[in-house]
Amino acid sequence: MPMSSSESSTALKRTVIVALFAAVAVVLSIVEAQIPLVGMGLMPGAKLGFANIMILTCIYFLRARDAFVLVILKTLLTAFLLGTFSSLLFSLFGSLFSFVVMYLLVRFGGKRLSVIGISIAGGLAHNTGQLLAASIVLKSSSTFYYFPMLLITGVVTGIVVGFAVRYVVASLSKISLFEEFLGGTGH
Repeated sequence: MPMSSSESSTALKRTVIVALFAAVAVVLSIVEAQIPLVGMGLMPGAKLGFANIMILTCIYFLRARDAFVLVILKTLLTAFLLGTFSSLLFSLFGSLFSFVVMYLLVRFGGKRLSVIGISIAGGLAHNTGQLLAASIVLKSSSTFYYFPMLLITGVVTGIVVGFAVRYVVASLSKISLFEEFLGGTGH
């Protein structure tokens, strides 16, 4: 059955939003890659997770499959521009874990949980996914030695990302392109 004009318009808007969010997520990842976190005392490979601002924002406005496409686009594009195969694998595991946790929390606990709490959970899930990927690649569970430090960084970056998402969602809600998507996940 062909789509109606309204359905076609909504599908086009979703595609445009996902493309815009992917572009911003990639730019945020590039900017983040320029920040010398190791010089600040953080472990090699640690990231601030700025791209998660766009992932969590997408979860609030669009469907799960739209946010999933965004996760895959962001991960592939940033790995292509900045990384190696192992960084792709680590990023993919972390991003997928983070996406699943944040989506489920927004979908089933969004009214009871703050965006900051959901962002923290996403940051912790991202770090856990990356450690799992590292333990698979290295065939060793010794990578979990970093888990306590990653818990701390996951909470701190989750707070920062959560505040940013709160601001971005409130701001985008005022733009006509996003009006029909207000109300969040499940459209």
